[in-house]
Amino acid sequence: MTKQRILQVGSLSGSPSANQRLADGYDVFELWKHGDRKAALAEYGAGITAMVTSASMGADAALIAALPDLKAICSWGVGYETIDVQAARQRGVMVSNTPDVLTDCVADLAWGLMIAGARRMSLGDRYVRAGRWGQVHGSIPLGTRVSGKKLGIVGLGRIGQAIARRGDGFDMEVRYHNRRARTDVPYTYEASLVELARWADFLVVATVGGPETRHLVNREVLEALGPKGIIVNIARGPVIDEQALATALESGKLGCAALDVFEHEPNVPDALKTSDNTVLLPHIGSATYETRLAMEDLMLENLQSYFQTGKLVTPVD
Repeated sequence: MTKQRILQVGSLSGSPSANQRLADGYDVFELWKHGDRKAALAEYGAGITAMVTSASMGADAALIAALPDLKAICSWGVGYETIDVQAARQRGVMVSNTPDVLTDCVADLAWGLMIAGARRMSLGDRYVRAGRWGQVHGSIPLGTRVSGKKLGIVGLGRIGQAIARRGDGFDMEVRYHNRRARTDVPYTYEASLVELARWADFLVVATVGGPETRHLVNREVLEALGPKGIIVNIARGPVIDEQALATALESGKLGCAALDVFEHEPNVPDALKTSDNTVLLPHIGSATYETRLAMEDLMLENLQSYFQTGKLVTPVD
């Protein structure tokens, strides 16, 4: 039986077996192996109706335009800000992502970052590794308690709600900021992000990425959070103004930043790397075997559904 031909933008090396499963099931045109992408697309692009990509690789308008027969873009991951959805819609191209399956692991990591920042776990780890345990008491700064504090969440979507629910177990009061108030949640809505930050002890960024939310968390928001406040970002790096963040930490106007994402990944400012008031992770929110396999399964399910029914299982709205 002849395999359906698809284009794969880049290697899905962060997934347990996605590359192999795609190769087993489809005739895969591996775009990342071609130095001259434009020439490769001009020669081989015709006839390809489905594309596989991810948030890190994306699909811009030029790539979409280079595939005249494209009908479906199946993305591995929940974020799609690097996919030109508008260009796809204008061409009648469907786009899918992999929502829900990574919600719990990303929410878990947000809480790990929150606790690590509050209890100075990264600093304590460095003390132990440097053989400074005997110097800890009286020299390492005291942390702050998490239980019973005020939790602000920026973006109360699937992941934001999962983070909020975990706050109940820590006896925290939860408020949130969204583009609009929700009527289906028990948490207090705060129309002003600055006021939410001023109220909160912890501010967790869980909103979508893209131009609309770039630098949503700016100097004013960070300074409103205050010298004892802790900001956590498991969303997208550009949501926070990274220069303003570094300045707020250096000046003592912000207490701590616990980050899994950065504005110019994989580059991280030295000011963040050298600070004792940061916890830094290499974008591993979904990096568990269970979640990455579930993302892989759902991406492949979308691809299979397109070829069998002409529809996607989890289309981007």
